[in-house]
Amino acid sequence: MLFPKVSSLLINFTDHHSHILPGVDDGVKKMETSLKVLERYEQLGIAEVWCTPHVMEDIPNTTAGLQARFAELCEAYQGPIKLHLAAEYMMDELFEERLEQGDLLKLGDEGNQVLVETSYFTPPMDMDAILRRIKQKGLYPMLAHPERYIYMNKERYKELKNNGIRFQLNLSSVAGAYGSEAKDKALWLLKQNFYNIAGSDLHSLRNIDYWSTRAPRALKQLFQSWEK
Repeated sequence: MLFPKVSSLLINFTDHHSHILPGVDDGVKKMETSLKVLERYEQLGIAEVWCTPHVMEDIPNTTAGLQARFAELCEAYQGPIKLHLAAEYMMDELFEERLEQGDLLKLGDEGNQVLVETSYFTPPMDMDAILRRIKQKGLYPMLAHPERYIYMNKERYKELKNNGIRFQLNLSSVAGAYGSEAKDKALWLLKQNFYNIAGSDLHSLRNIDYWSTRAPRALKQLFQSWEK
Protein backbone atom coordinates (compact mmCIF):
# COMPACT_ATOMS: atom_id res chain seq x y z
CA MET A 1 0.00 0.00 0.00
CA LEU A 2 1.33 3.40 -0.99
CA PHE A 3 -0.18 5.12 2.07
CA PRO A 4 -0.22 2.74 5.06
CA LYS A 5 -1.39 5.42 7.53
CA VAL A 6 -3.74 7.83 5.82
CA SER A 7 -4.67 9.62 9.05
CA SER A 8 -1.08 10.87 9.28
CA LEU A 9 -0.40 10.92 5.56
CA LEU A 10 1.93 13.91 5.57
CA ILE A 11 3.95 13.03 8.67
CA ASN A 12 7.42 12.10 7.38
CA PHE A 13 6.02 12.26 3.85
CA THR A 14 8.36 12.74 0.89
CA ASP A 15 6.95 15.09 -1.73
CA HIS A 16 8.40 13.63 -4.93
CA HIS A 17 7.06 16.29 -7.31
CA SER A 18 7.03 20.02 -6.70
CA HIS A 19 7.68 23.29 -8.48
CA ILE A 20 9.01 25.28 -5.55
CA LEU A 21 12.47 26.03 -6.97
CA PRO A 22 11.96 29.76 -7.47
CA GLY A 23 11.98 31.58 -10.76
CA VAL A 24 12.74 28.72 -13.13
CA ASP A 25 9.35 27.68 -14.54
CA ASP A 26 5.61 28.22 -14.07
CA GLY A 27 5.86 27.42 -10.38
CA VAL A 28 6.97 29.55 -7.43
CA LYS A 29 8.52 32.82 -8.61
CA LYS A 30 10.35 34.25 -5.59
CA MET A 31 12.74 32.82 -3.01
CA GLU A 32 10.69 34.28 -0.16
CA THR A 33 7.64 32.32 -1.38
CA SER A 34 9.67 29.12 -1.56
CA LEU A 35 10.70 29.64 2.05
CA LYS A 36 7.08 30.20 3.07
CA VAL A 37 6.10 26.96 1.32
CA LEU A 38 8.81 25.09 3.20
CA GLU A 39 7.70 26.65 6.48
CA ARG A 40 4.18 25.40 5.84
CA TYR A 41 5.58 21.98 4.91
CA GLU A 42 7.36 21.86 8.27
CA GLN A 43 4.02 22.47 10.01
CA LEU A 44 2.51 19.56 8.07
CA GLY A 45 5.32 17.23 9.11
CA ILE A 46 6.75 16.70 5.62
CA ALA A 47 10.28 15.33 5.83
CA GLU A 48 11.70 15.57 2.30
CA VAL A 49 10.95 17.54 -0.85
CA TRP A 50 12.09 16.94 -4.40
CA CYS A 51 12.25 20.07 -6.52
CA THR A 52 11.26 18.95 -10.02
CA PRO A 53 11.19 22.00 -12.31
CA HIS A 54 9.98 21.68 -15.87
CA VAL A 55 12.44 21.01 -18.66
CA MET A 56 10.92 21.23 -22.13
CA GLU A 57 11.39 23.01 -25.42
CA ASP A 58 9.32 25.95 -24.14
CA ILE A 59 11.19 26.01 -20.80
CA PRO A 60 14.70 24.84 -21.74
CA ASN A 61 16.25 24.87 -18.28
CA THR A 62 19.83 23.63 -18.21
CA THR A 63 21.14 21.19 -15.64
CA ALA A 64 23.84 23.65 -14.54
CA GLY A 65 21.34 26.50 -14.22
CA LEU A 66 18.97 24.44 -12.09
CA GLN A 67 21.80 23.20 -9.90
CA ALA A 68 22.94 26.77 -9.29
CA ARG A 69 19.44 27.90 -8.35
CA PHE A 70 18.99 24.86 -6.11
CA ALA A 71 22.23 25.72 -4.30
CA GLU A 72 20.79 29.18 -3.61
CA LEU A 73 17.61 27.63 -2.18
CA CYS A 74 19.61 25.29 0.05
CA GLU A 75 21.66 28.22 1.31
CA ALA A 76 18.55 30.29 2.04
CA TYR A 77 16.61 27.50 3.75
CA GLN A 78 17.92 26.48 7.17
CA GLY A 79 15.08 24.23 8.31
CA PRO A 80 14.83 20.46 8.92
CA ILE A 81 13.30 19.39 5.59
CA LYS A 82 15.72 17.52 3.35
CA LEU A 83 15.82 19.03 -0.12
CA HIS A 84 16.62 17.23 -3.38
CA LEU A 85 16.85 18.27 -7.01
CA ALA A 86 15.52 16.42 -10.05
CA ALA A 87 13.44 17.64 -12.99
CA GLU A 88 10.18 16.93 -14.79
CA TYR A 89 11.01 16.27 -18.43
CA MET A 90 8.55 16.64 -21.26
CA MET A 91 9.18 13.79 -23.68
CA ASP A 92 10.09 16.02 -26.62
CA GLU A 93 13.14 16.49 -28.84
CA LEU A 94 15.02 18.41 -26.16
CA PHE A 95 14.55 15.51 -23.76
CA GLU A 96 15.83 13.02 -26.32
CA GLU A 97 18.94 15.16 -26.79
CA ARG A 98 19.54 15.34 -23.04
CA LEU A 99 18.91 11.61 -22.69
CA GLU A 100 21.46 10.80 -25.37
CA GLN A 101 24.00 13.11 -23.71
CA GLY A 102 23.35 11.66 -20.25
CA ASP A 103 22.47 15.18 -19.12
CA LEU A 104 19.54 14.49 -16.78
CA LEU A 105 18.63 15.35 -13.20
CA LYS A 106 17.44 12.06 -11.77
CA LEU A 107 14.80 11.29 -9.18
CA GLY A 108 15.12 9.03 -6.13
CA ASP A 109 17.77 8.18 -3.58
CA GLU A 110 19.38 5.66 -5.93
CA GLY A 111 19.57 8.19 -8.75
CA ASN A 112 18.13 5.83 -11.36
CA GLN A 113 14.67 7.26 -12.10
CA VAL A 114 13.64 9.96 -14.56
CA LEU A 115 10.41 11.88 -14.05
CA VAL A 116 8.76 12.32 -17.45
CA GLU A 117 5.49 13.76 -18.71
CA THR A 118 3.51 14.16 -21.91
CA SER A 119 0.86 16.53 -23.15
CA TYR A 120 -2.42 16.02 -21.32
CA PHE A 121 -4.23 15.55 -24.62
CA THR A 122 -1.98 13.54 -26.94
CA PRO A 123 1.02 11.23 -26.51
CA PRO A 124 4.37 12.05 -28.10
CA MET A 125 5.23 10.33 -31.33
CA ASP A 126 6.89 6.97 -30.61
CA MET A 127 6.20 7.25 -26.88
CA ASP A 128 6.99 3.60 -26.29
CA ALA A 129 10.27 3.93 -28.18
CA ILE A 130 11.28 6.87 -25.98
CA LEU A 131 10.46 4.89 -22.86
CA ARG A 132 12.52 1.97 -24.16
CA ARG A 133 15.49 4.27 -24.77
CA ILE A 134 15.27 5.51 -21.19
CA LYS A 135 15.41 1.93 -19.94
CA GLN A 136 18.29 1.14 -22.29
CA LYS A 137 20.26 3.82 -20.44
CA GLY A 138 19.77 1.83 -17.23
CA LEU A 139 17.09 4.19 -15.93
CA TYR A 140 13.50 3.73 -14.79
CA PRO A 141 10.90 6.01 -16.41
CA MET A 142 8.62 7.54 -13.77
CA LEU A 143 5.49 8.86 -15.46
CA ALA A 144 4.23 12.01 -13.75
CA HIS A 145 0.51 12.20 -12.89
CA PRO A 146 -0.73 9.52 -15.35
CA GLU A 147 -4.28 10.05 -14.12
CA ARG A 148 -4.33 13.45 -15.84
CA TYR A 149 -3.68 12.18 -19.37
CA ILE A 150 -7.02 12.33 -21.16
CA TYR A 151 -5.89 10.01 -23.96
CA MET A 152 -4.99 7.13 -21.63
CA ASN A 153 -7.41 4.38 -20.69
CA LYS A 154 -7.24 1.37 -18.38
CA GLU A 155 -5.74 -0.91 -21.00
CA ARG A 156 -2.99 1.60 -21.72
CA TYR A 157 -2.17 1.92 -18.02
CA LYS A 158 -1.92 -1.86 -17.74
CA GLU A 159 0.33 -1.99 -20.81
CA LEU A 160 2.67 0.63 -19.40
CA LYS A 161 2.91 -1.12 -16.03
CA ASN A 162 3.59 -4.44 -17.72
CA ASN A 163 6.44 -2.72 -19.56
CA GLY A 164 8.05 -1.59 -16.32
CA ILE A 165 6.93 2.05 -16.31
CA ARG A 166 6.54 3.57 -12.86
CA PHE A 167 3.71 5.95 -11.90
CA GLN A 168 3.65 9.09 -9.72
CA LEU A 169 0.36 10.23 -8.18
CA ASN A 170 -0.64 13.88 -7.81
CA LEU A 171 -2.31 14.13 -4.40
CA SER A 172 -4.53 16.90 -5.74
CA SER A 173 -6.03 14.43 -8.20
CA VAL A 174 -7.71 12.35 -5.49
CA ALA A 175 -8.99 15.59 -3.98
CA GLY A 176 -10.73 16.44 -7.26
CA ALA A 177 -8.57 19.42 -8.23
CA TYR A 178 -8.39 18.34 -11.89
CA GLY A 179 -11.99 17.22 -12.29
CA SER A 180 -13.95 14.02 -11.88
CA GLU A 181 -12.29 12.09 -14.71
CA ALA A 182 -8.79 12.54 -13.30
CA LYS A 183 -10.06 11.71 -9.81
CA ASP A 184 -11.79 8.53 -10.99
CA LYS A 185 -8.67 7.43 -12.84
CA ALA A 186 -6.50 8.13 -9.79
CA LEU A 187 -8.77 6.09 -7.54
CA TRP A 188 -8.76 3.20 -10.02
CA LEU A 189 -4.97 3.31 -10.33
CA LEU A 190 -4.67 3.33 -6.54
CA LYS A 191 -6.95 0.31 -6.28
CA GLN A 192 -4.77 -1.51 -8.82
CA ASN A 193 -1.72 -0.59 -6.70
CA PHE A 194 -0.14 0.94 -9.81
CA TYR A 195 1.40 4.00 -8.16
CA ASN A 196 4.99 3.92 -6.95
CA ILE A 197 5.30 7.38 -5.40
CA ALA A 198 3.22 10.49 -4.74
CA GLY A 199 3.76 14.21 -4.87
CA SER A 200 1.99 17.53 -4.58
CA ASP A 201 2.94 18.99 -7.99
CA LEU A 202 2.74 22.24 -6.04
CA HIS A 203 3.10 25.41 -8.10
CA SER A 204 2.11 28.09 -5.60
CA LEU A 205 1.68 28.79 -1.92
CA ARG A 206 -2.10 28.86 -2.20
CA ASN A 207 -2.22 25.23 -3.40
CA ILE A 208 -1.01 23.77 -0.11
CA ASP A 209 -4.13 23.91 2.01
CA TYR A 210 -6.25 22.39 -0.76
CA TRP A 211 -4.34 19.16 -1.28
CA SER A 212 -2.99 18.80 2.27
CA THR A 213 -6.49 18.73 3.75
CA ARG A 214 -8.62 17.17 1.03
CA ALA A 215 -6.29 14.43 -0.19
CA PRO A 216 -5.95 12.63 3.17
CA ARG A 217 -9.71 12.82 3.67
CA ALA A 218 -10.42 11.40 0.21
CA LEU A 219 -7.87 8.61 0.63
CA LYS A 220 -9.26 7.67 4.03
CA GLN A 221 -12.77 7.40 2.58
CA LEU A 222 -11.45 5.33 -0.31
CA PHE A 223 -9.60 2.83 1.84
CA GLN A 224 -12.55 2.51 4.22
CA SER A 225 -14.78 1.66 1.28
CA TRP A 226 -12.37 -1.11 0.22
CA GLU A 227 -12.49 -2.63 3.70
CA LYS A 228 -16.27 -3.03 3.62
